[in-house]
Amino acid sequence: MKRLLNCTASEKLAMNGEELKQSIKACEGRVIMSENVIAVSPLLGDVSNPELAAAFGSDLCLLNVFDCNNPKIAGVVTDGNPVALLKKLIGRPVGCNLEPVDPDAKMMEERLRIPAGRMASAETFKKAQQLGFNFVCLTGNPGTGVTNESIARAIKNAKKYFSGLIIAGKMHSAGVDEPLVDLKAIGKFIEAGADVILLPAVNTVPSLSEEEMRAACDFIHRKGALALSSIGTSQEGADKETVREIGIVNKRCGVDIQHIGDAGWQGIALPENIMTLSIAIRGKRWTYHTMASSIRR
Repeated sequence: MKRLLNCTASEKLAMNGEELKQSIKACEGRVIMSENVIAVSPLLGDVSNPELAAAFGSDLCLLNVFDCNNPKIAGVVTDGNPVALLKKLIGRPVGCNLEPVDPDAKMMEERLRIPAGRMASAETFKKAQQLGFNFVCLTGNPGTGVTNESIARAIKNAKKYFSGLIIAGKMHSAGVDEPLVDLKAIGKFIEAGADVILLPAVNTVPSLSEEEMRAACDFIHRKGALALSSIGTSQEGADKETVREIGIVNKRCGVDIQHIGDAGWQGIALPENIMTLSIAIRGKRWTYHTMASSIRR
């Protein structure tokens, strides 16, 4: 399998879930995922946030607050399928967050109510498949009441109705007081069918040590899955030095994908921080290659 670093836009978009997983694994920790809020006006107005993220070196595009029942992407204007058009515009695999809300979760804060089109369900998995998403991410936004147990149940459901890559885990509490890096929960996620386990990046949540992250990555790899570190704590809007340090520390721990969140300005990380993270974990050569490679290839 050709590694994602070397793939053209057409090769990336032609991959199925298993091929994409192997292509990412072959990159040995040099893959960037940018998460973008697509329900607000884009940072550049008439250019969508995913287009901006791709221009600064993102390999994978994750859409946040995407409603499968009302599919719209701010900055992508079409009477047809906005996901299909976005994939053509950026030449990158595209996925969306679907949130496995647990109605019985014991909340630490007031629960944020979200529409059914954003929740993880049989209906939304079917619609994600129809829209052509390359992957789904089963996680929780702040205050939505997503638990490890509800994530495990959602993975099993996703396997029935969605053929792409399945990412699962929590980058912060989502309003629930439970461990974020729990090997028992991670084991359940992988047994249920998760391809990639999402973890909070070291230096983003309190008390998560490099040693714990390294142990989790080793466990995940032994189980045949990939590890993803996430910056989901608004540090995507921090100074370059902080982003660079996060990148190096988590690469040292063994993660396969480094995620950078959407809380810089207007639903996207500071673009220069996407590039900073990219340069930190793969150097200027591959960063510029990713930025310059034409979507027509």
